Amino acid sequence: MNKLLIPLALFLVLAGFLFVGLSRDPREVPSPLVGKSAPPFAAPTLADAQQRISREDLLGRPWVLNVWASWCGACRDEHPVLVAWSRRPGQTVQLIGLNYKDQRTDGLQWLRQLGNPYTTSIFDPDGRIGLDYGVYGVPETFVIDAQGVVRMKHIGPVTPEVLRDKIEPLLKQLNG
Repeated sequence: MNKLLIPLALFLVLAGFLFVGLSRDPREVPSPLVGKSAPPFAAPTLADAQQRISREDLLGRPWVLNVWASWCGACRDEHPVLVAWSRRPGQTVQLIGLNYKDQRTDGLQWLRQLGNPYTTSIFDPDGRIGLDYGVYGVPETFVIDAQGVVRMKHIGPVTPEVLRDKIEPLLKQLNG
């Protein structure tokens, strides 16, 4: 009897894990950074290798960090959404790009051709900043408060629905 119950019990446990896993949204991966200080960085901007920007330069008001690359197909899907959002009347949020594992010329050409929604873009050719932020694919987007604490991480393209239902309400809350 035990020979039958043990495999059946193991099967039921595995089936339970599978059921729970299938019911979760793969874009809602919990980030260990949420609720913690955003990792520090100091890196050149995409537009000017001599100009550097750091996390400390961005403190004082909420900001959005969008990780993108010219070679990323999903980034091409989200880009028009970010461009339209950045051009909305009254839009004051700092949208910071993190050009991830890309060539400077390719990133600059991408922005010239498709429009530049970013206040500035940080150049991260070797992916070190992305690694510190736990990026494992692009695009990824972080909402960071005025004190530099990560409040949200979104994996995948930003859509109008993500902006409307997640990012904008959080920014409104953070801006008081």
